[in-house]
Amino acid sequence: MDFLRWLFEAQIPVGGSVLVLREVLGNIFGLASALGGMRRKVWAWPVGIAGNLLLLTVFLGNVFGAASPATLWGQAGRQIMFISVAVYGWYRWRQGLQAGTHGRAIVPGWASPRVRIGMVAAMIAGTAALTPVFDSMGSYPPVWADAWTFMGSLLATYGMARGWTEFWLIWVAVDIVGVPLLFSAGYFASAFMYLFYGFFTLAGFFVWWRADRRESRPLRPTAEPEPAGALP
Repeated sequence: MDFLRWLFEAQIPVGGSVLVLREVLGNIFGLASALGGMRRKVWAWPVGIAGNLLLLTVFLGNVFGAASPATLWGQAGRQIMFISVAVYGWYRWRQGLQAGTHGRAIVPGWASPRVRIGMVAAMIAGTAALTPVFDSMGSYPPVWADAWTFMGSLLATYGMARGWTEFWLIWVAVDIVGVPLLFSAGYFASAFMYLFYGFFTLAGFFVWWRADRRESRPLRPTAEPEPAGALP
């Protein structure tokens, strides 16, 4: 109980303001999970879940007290979504590891054109549908940005679980909108971490792209010997 009380109340003084320790720790776990995801390690999923649980308590600012500057229902809701999809990803990557794919949990690949169109449509439609929902719940404005980051995070996490290389680019789209939102809402630790994620996700995209070209390249068939006496 004393540890939990300390965890919920601890703050880090920075200049004339403070950072919530749970926010810092949650983002550190998130970074570790992203590193594991880039290397296609199964442990990336449980580490990410731990970070999601910490950040869930942070973004529900008004629920857990005044230590947090504002309540972002989209950011809080996506932590729950992360945990749900991470369980699926954890299971799927464990299956891939047992299958023995070059010592990695999964071999990266590209989504089909139909899936790509579906993800773009889901991103736009989901943002439009969730914006009034988050607005009615009192989420920090601009509410559409909160809805955008939620939908993008959902699609990116699902894409990572499926092994689609494009999921890294979805994270870039999330960061472009999410970083200004977090700075505006006063979540400075998360904002700086997301700013770093923006460059990190671009690096992850190229790492998976090269891995896809290297590991999924079919072997060149060996030429069959010509039968004896065959005409030239």
